[in-house]
Amino acid sequence: MTEIAGGWLDAVKPYVQKAPLGAFFLGISSGFPYAMIGATLTTRLAQDGIDKKAVTAFTLAFLVYNLKFLWAWVVDGVRLPVIGRLGQRVSWLIVAGLLVMAAVANLALVDPTTGLLQTAYAAILVGAAGATFDIVIDAYRIETLKPEQLGVGSGMSQYGWRIGSVAAGALALVLAARIGWHGAYLACAVFALPAMLTGLVLGEPERHREPTARRGMSEVWQSIAGPLVEFFRRRGAWLVLLFILLHKIGDTLANLTFRLLFDDMGYSNDEIAIYDVGIGFWAYLIGIFVGGVLYARLGMKRSVLVSLLLMGVSNFSFALLAALGKSNWGMAGAIGFENFASGIGGVTVVAYFSALCDLRFTAAQYALISAAASIVGRFLTGTTAGAMIERFGYVDFYLLTTALAVPGIVLFWLMMRAGLIDASVGTAASDQPAA
Repeated sequence: MTEIAGGWLDAVKPYVQKAPLGAFFLGISSGFPYAMIGATLTTRLAQDGIDKKAVTAFTLAFLVYNLKFLWAWVVDGVRLPVIGRLGQRVSWLIVAGLLVMAAVANLALVDPTTGLLQTAYAAILVGAAGATFDIVIDAYRIETLKPEQLGVGSGMSQYGWRIGSVAAGALALVLAARIGWHGAYLACAVFALPAMLTGLVLGEPERHREPTARRGMSEVWQSIAGPLVEFFRRRGAWLVLLFILLHKIGDTLANLTFRLLFDDMGYSNDEIAIYDVGIGFWAYLIGIFVGGVLYARLGMKRSVLVSLLLMGVSNFSFALLAALGKSNWGMAGAIGFENFASGIGGVTVVAYFSALCDLRFTAAQYALISAAASIVGRFLTGTTAGAMIERFGYVDFYLLTTALAVPGIVLFWLMMRAGLIDASVGTAASDQPAA
């Protein structure tokens, strides 16, 4: 009995350490801005009678996230006046969190039926504020986690991200049906607080590299170019970047159109909340747990490959749902499998991407990596998804997204065989920070 108890305690202990717990609360705040301009805004626009092409065009607001590497160097190298005494990461957590709350409040006050362009501007502002928040959150998470905590920390971050995005999305749906979308969005702004409070409680990360003083344009240029130069000096860096660009095209293209499918199939807000948000939520949490087990048992490389295969196949389930027609069991199965696969990938792939960072340039490098991870899929969704759905129908559309997963899977397998995965990691995966 003592051995069993000790085994359980040893298994649970990594998850209750302060850095992984902090990653959980950081994830909550990271997930909610995405929900505000993702599925939630898609549902809002669809219910307001906005054309499908216009609805999917709104996903271009996510492209702001893909441009965040352009100003990530500011988070790494610019010390904020007065509040900067709290530390580089903590001060930026507070400021970025306040910006997100203001942007979400602004989105709450616009009306898509009378000002579609103003709504687009408001969504872009949420994207810009959310992207800045993510830059700080990702850097803070990676720097507070020790190398051996990357897998657990990534899992806890994904738990938090899912809870934050689902809770904000579900709260918005429920409140919108009762007090309207304006009040729903205003209420969701409080989801920025967990990350801000985490920074204040845990303080500045010990592994953080203090910014070098910037005195001229040459220093500013070095702060922008330095992270990129360091990354691309690594063996196989261009192939790693190509994998980052390709691996999630099909998944991103499919995910940002699910609410259109559900709306066209006649699901109500309450049904979407139960099946999409409810069942999907629990399936994602189970997937994260399984992802942590796979990462520990199979190692980084093989666990990432398994997750890529599962995420590719998951899109096929929505082709089956579209062919079957409205079915609560069908929706539960499709949502469940997709979220289960995404949960596994959320641990393994995020841990790999975190390990790619050099601690001297955490914010800038992770911003580049995470931005590149979905830029192609988001661009295709915003420019062509609505038109493709109208022309080919949902079944063929989701079959296409399944096929688009294949290049990323093949490339990662080839990189494994060539030894490029091990060669590509940075000092975030090392016990000793770079000098």
